[in-house]
Amino acid sequence: MSTLSAKQDAAAGQVRLAIDGDVAFIVFDRPQARNAMTWQMYRDLGAAIEQIDATPAVRIAVLRGAGGQAFVAGTDIAQFRDFSSGEDGVEYEHGIDQCIARLDRITVPTLAVVEGWAVGGGLAIANSCDFRIAATGARFGVPIARTLGNCLSAANLGRLERTLGISWVKRMTLLAEMPTAEDLAATGYLQAVVPPEELDGSVAKLCKRIREHAPITIDVTRETLRRLGGDAVPDISDLIRRCYGSEDFHRGVAAFGTGAPARWEGK
Repeated sequence: MSTLSAKQDAAAGQVRLAIDGDVAFIVFDRPQARNAMTWQMYRDLGAAIEQIDATPAVRIAVLRGAGGQAFVAGTDIAQFRDFSSGEDGVEYEHGIDQCIARLDRITVPTLAVVEGWAVGGGLAIANSCDFRIAATGARFGVPIARTLGNCLSAANLGRLERTLGISWVKRMTLLAEMPTAEDLAATGYLQAVVPPEELDGSVAKLCKRIREHAPITIDVTRETLRRLGGDAVPDISDLIRRCYGSEDFHRGVAAFGTGAPARWEGK
């Protein structure tokens, strides 16, 4: 077994990579903040993907949050307090796009194991995986219309629409709904919904199925599907700039975590 671990302040979190035979395990390790992603954690995720792609023995990558309470509860909101203009939002969404696009291009099948919350950036990561297994009661969503007043990039909205369908995307974004794994089970979005104590067994079974199948067929099919979904997306920099540059966004960031709802004024 080999291990890659970020050496940094524990409060900033880390993304840990362990390779055990033909399975790579990526762990989002910041349980005290429900594994909310810091900028460093996004960089660590990219480094983990690079190492997996450089390890020919790996046949599948399993992504999971530490602590059992969350997969990834979005991006750390504290970082948004440094945003001073809409350009910061454009740069942020571009960075997230690059990170998710890199996960899309990973050379092995990916499995997200979701316990607790998969929110915002966490939903984008889980959504980019080939398969998702969830613990009962896990919740998925992008409640930004209720919380921060920011927006998603066109690329990430497009990915969500392709996997969840336009109706669920509108419910998650416009109505800020947070469906449970049980709500999504019938849609085919999840490979399985099982009690927490059965997650490890379900992961092992899926890994076994993948390693029994033709690796070149899997590689070629995954890349073909990726290219089919790679149509050019519109440039919405003006819309992102408007959203992140708004007074409402700064109100949302200031109110987040205080228990008081943001006072939206539409400007």
